[in-house]
Amino acid sequence: MVDSALNDNTRFDVIVIGSGAAGLTLALRAADHCSVAVLSKGDLHQGATFYAQGGIAAVLDETDSTESHASDTYVAGANLGDPEIIRYIVEGSATAVEWLIDQGVPFTTKAEIADGSSANSDNSKKVQPASLHLTKEGGHTHHRIIHATDATGKAIFQTLQKKAAKHPNIKLIEGSTAIDLITQTQLLNKTCVGAYVLDQATGNVQLMSSKFVVLATGGASKAYLYTSNPDGASGDGIAIGWRAGCRVANLEFNQFHPTCLYHPHAKSFLITEALRGEGAKLELPDGKRFMAMFDNREELAPRDIVARAIDHEMKRLGCDCVFLNISDKPANFIIERFPTIYKKCLTLGIDITKDRIPVVPAAHYTCGGIMVDRNGMTDITNLYAIGETSHTGLHGANRMASNSLLECFVMSFAAARDIKGRIDQTSFSGTLRPWDDSRVRYPDDETLVAHNWEELRRCMWNFVGIVRNNERLKRAKRRITLIQGEIQEHYEKHRVTNDLLELRNLILVSSLIIDSALSRKESRGLHYNLDYPKILDRAENTILTPTSGRREDS
Repeated sequence: MVDSALNDNTRFDVIVIGSGAAGLTLALRAADHCSVAVLSKGDLHQGATFYAQGGIAAVLDETDSTESHASDTYVAGANLGDPEIIRYIVEGSATAVEWLIDQGVPFTTKAEIADGSSANSDNSKKVQPASLHLTKEGGHTHHRIIHATDATGKAIFQTLQKKAAKHPNIKLIEGSTAIDLITQTQLLNKTCVGAYVLDQATGNVQLMSSKFVVLATGGASKAYLYTSNPDGASGDGIAIGWRAGCRVANLEFNQFHPTCLYHPHAKSFLITEALRGEGAKLELPDGKRFMAMFDNREELAPRDIVARAIDHEMKRLGCDCVFLNISDKPANFIIERFPTIYKKCLTLGIDITKDRIPVVPAAHYTCGGIMVDRNGMTDITNLYAIGETSHTGLHGANRMASNSLLECFVMSFAAARDIKGRIDQTSFSGTLRPWDDSRVRYPDDETLVAHNWEELRRCMWNFVGIVRNNERLKRAKRRITLIQGEIQEHYEKHRVTNDLLELRNLILVSSLIIDSALSRKESRGLHYNLDYPKILDRAENTILTPTSGRREDS
């Protein structure tokens, strides 16, 4: 059931904050054993999952292997990933795909590619994993990406959302913004027992109590002026977890997708890496190719290399964009394989069967996040983090294409399994203190919030972007600290709004990103510092630990 307000439903076994692939998967896997509330800041489909084009990396072909997939992941992550976690998640890929097929996700099959029909046109017939069409993306040595044409995220989200909406133990609640977690400490063990949540429909803050809380809010790419992500990618889960006392790791590794459509009327529209997997070439304005100068894998090099190459050429030439060209492929193939991109570009006067696509890099994925174990548990008992919000050790210094959705499913399965095993031994907490807004007032001017949004994102883009140096990072730190003080003062004096809460979270995560970047004295993966251009012999995670959290109930 979908609801537009919290109403009186404030007690659930599990509260899932976030309604993307990770959150919905956990809800569906856990709901047969307990009651689950899934909170969404806006409409359910506004998360990053809905807009994901590429697919899911999975070992399904007989010529492929988990060893190969794991090796590719480790190499793409600049040798910083956790080999045990990488193997654990890769080994779970086939099970994840089978479960998604069982849910009814309409993945594209080999037969559909061969005859040009639409994806899974016969939904009454269950497809087999061996029949799925596999494509190839940057960093992968095999064709192992399953997809639903070029709108995989949309297909997955719509399927899971419909399932969740019909489940009697799942409550989908839109327009609900988590503010902070409620924790209790006994014998030095901190336990999460609920959350304070803003009901946007009424403007009131409600206390929601639970046995377990799951952070599944996605990443923090909205920290940057140009991003492929929807507006909700404001680092909420990372900030909420940090304030509660969770450690974070590797936040300096912000992945910039190499190819976001460059057009004044195409905000945040991604051009999937699968185009390059199918043979699209990157070109300068004069038509010359350039990737061979940067990597012998050319267009199929990992994203950090491709993004830096594009950034370098744009700065060298002073041009606004480069171009992606797939027009040498048959028109029918392009239209059938990439219908979403074809239709979107056509509305802007670009026929990709004939014309080049103008592209620029844009902030795309937060590779670091809240530290978790292999069950998705954080440093706080009964608090889990899954998906882009978390740091599992899979991605290392650079996420390989289409591993993110895979991580969502495998880790959601693990967290749901852990919750199932602990639900009967976990009880609701006693009386908790309600939210106190008796000493704050309604804001009479939102200029400060709007101005700080703009300044924050420009500062991060200019000084903490694809290529960094210490002077830029320190300058960014000074400015972010000043803005953070202004936002905190505003927060303490006024009733909360969704915009204020997002800004409060994003300024905190931006500060953590800068601290992490200043801590790394090398260039590795997505973090490239001109003052430390070499990579160190030993790969180590950057781990930050909170010195204090928000208040606790005792």
